[in-house]
Formats: sequence, C-alpha cells, structure tokens
Amino acid sequence: MYSSFLAPLLPLLLKKYGIDLSVASWLSLLQRIPSLFSAVLGTFVHKIRWRPIIILAPLVTALSGSLLGLAPNLIILAILLFTIGISSAIFHVPAPVIIKDFSGNRAGKGMSFYMLGGESARMLGPVLVVSAVSWWGLEGTWRLAIPAVVAAFVLSLVLEKIPYEKVDKNRSTTNSWKKTLHRYSGFFIALTVYMLFRSVMRAGLSTFLPTYMVGTQGNTLLFGAFSLSILQATAVAGTFLAGTLSDKIGRFRMLLALAIASPFFMFLFLWAPPLLQIISLLFLGFVLAASTPVLLALVQEQGSDQPAFMNGSFTTINFISSALAVLAAGYLGDAIGLEKTFLFSGFLAFAAIPAVFLLKKQSMKNP
Repeated sequence: MYSSFLAPLLPLLLKKYGIDLSVASWLSLLQRIPSLFSAVLGTFVHKIRWRPIIILAPLVTALSGSLLGLAPNLIILAILLFTIGISSAIFHVPAPVIIKDFSGNRAGKGMSFYMLGGESARMLGPVLVVSAVSWWGLEGTWRLAIPAVVAAFVLSLVLEKIPYEKVDKNRSTTNSWKKTLHRYSGFFIALTVYMLFRSVMRAGLSTFLPTYMVGTQGNTLLFGAFSLSILQATAVAGTFLAGTLSDKIGRFRMLLALAIASPFFMFLFLWAPPLLQIISLLFLGFVLAASTPVLLALVQEQGSDQPAFMNGSFTTINFISSALAVLAAGYLGDAIGLEKTFLFSGFLAFAAIPAVFLLKKQSMKNP
C-alpha cells in the first residue's frame, strides 16, 4: 500500500512545491530507478537468506511512504521515494521465485495469488493515504507507520513456520548469468517490446489519473483517489484471474487477448460520459494488470537454472519500460495535455499485438 502513495498525493505535492508534470514524472522515476538493478540482485540473491528480506523490505517501504507528507523540500521527498524504490526492488527479486517453488505445475495460479496481494495494495493505498490527509493533514501521514510496524512483527511470526530455506539451498546455479543472458537474449528483447508498448498507457494512468481527474476533469481530490482505486480494484481481479486462466488457455492466447482489448477500453474511458467513464475504468484496470502474472509465469517457465536472475531481468525490463513511459507521459502531459497523452498511449498499445507473436517465437526456442 505504501509504495502507491505518490500518485494520489501528486495534486497536493504539485501545489506544495510549485512543480509541473514533467518534474512529477522524475519523482516517479526516482522511485523506480532501483528496479534497474534487479538483474544484478538476481545474480546473487539465491545466496542470501530470504526471510529477513521479505520482512524488512516492506517495512522500510512503509516507513518511507508514511513520511512523504512531512518532506520539507523536494530533496527529502526524492530521498524518501528512492528509498521506497530500493526496498521494493530488493523484495521483488526473490518473492516470485518463492511463489514459483510453492506453486508446482500451477505457476500461473501461484503468480495470480502473488499479484493479488500487490494489486489489492495499490487499490487500498490511494484511499488510505487520502483519508489520512483528510483526518490529519498532509503532514500527519506519518501516523500510518504504526500499523506497518505491527504488520512486520506479525509477518515475522508467520514466516518462521515456513521451511523455504531448505528448498532454496538445493537450487542448481551452475550457469553463469552471462550464459543465461546470452541464451535468453531474444526472449528478453521480445518481452521488452511487448511491455514497452503497453507501459505508456499503464504508467500514465497509475501516475497521473488522480491529477487528470482533479485538474482536467475538475473533480475533488477524494474522487481522484477513488478513481485510481477503481482502476486498481479490477486490477486485483485481473491479476488473480489471468494467471489461472492462462494455465488453461495458454500464456500467448491470454497475452494476445489483453493486447487487443486494452486500447479499446482506453478510448472508451476518454470519450464516454461520466458514468461510462467509471465503468470503463473497471475494465481498463483488469486488462492492463492482467498481463503481469502471465508474464511472470512465462519467465519462470523458460527452463533456466537461475530463476532469480530471470525474474530480476524481468523486473529490470519492467523498470525500463515503465520509466520511459512515465517520463513520456509527464512531458507529453505538459506539452499537449493529459487527455491527448492518454489518447496517444491507446494508439501506441496496438503495437503490442505483433509483439505477442515475436514473444511466442522466442519462447519456443527455450522449451
């Protein structure tokens, strides 16, 4: 939840610091930068005990997120966002590997449960932080750190009973990361193409939807946060159902269906009257988020004996595509407005359709 605080707070932060959308996009980028090094983390994370990472990384994220409202200047705000990015990157490298091992031959379903937690958090986070602002003011959000400390304590008790460390020690790590990267280079390129053309739409909405609803549409801050929560609410359903469904109909059929549907729901959101606009957000959240568990399962099924490196590489690709996307959305938003920026992202997303066939071709080379 705490890593999703920036977007709903942006309308207030823009006024507090007197910044424009392009600067705001750099703030969002700062939070994502540590994910660039996920592939590096993946080369040695299998040698580190996972339990402290899974407990402490979310706690650091929560403490930093709670202090965003207290930041006296842009420098402190940037440091807090960068810290959130570091802890998030450290968490997300080993976590899917653990999920894959516990999922057995139902990796898609396992990743759906994993993403269910993440997308539920992104749904609840905006409402939580905006409610905190309404209760205590922007500088009072530090109080949200208290439940995070309690949650970390409870997590430490629960995870003590899970013997994953024994499973991890038996993992084969014979191939070097260089050989792995060379072997799967074509697959990673195809993956980048697919994710890149969809990222402008998803990153733009997840970062600037509240700003669009408040600044362009003239709604309240609470309604802006509510709109983002609607988008994330169906993202929860998308991530939960898509992975399981892809186990049955195939990863590539699922990715193709999502690539076709996404831009159409974006156009509906932009051109529909207010009631249909909210309804379109329901479908848009579903199709935009649904590809992630499918891609995570696909990455883990490539047959590599370095799954942490594979997942780290996926996270790095995700960072690069989303970072470029959020910067593009910020600068385009200043230049032509957020509405035209969202429209452009919808047309750009059609390019993900041929990328699915490229991804399938490359994946078949690594059974």
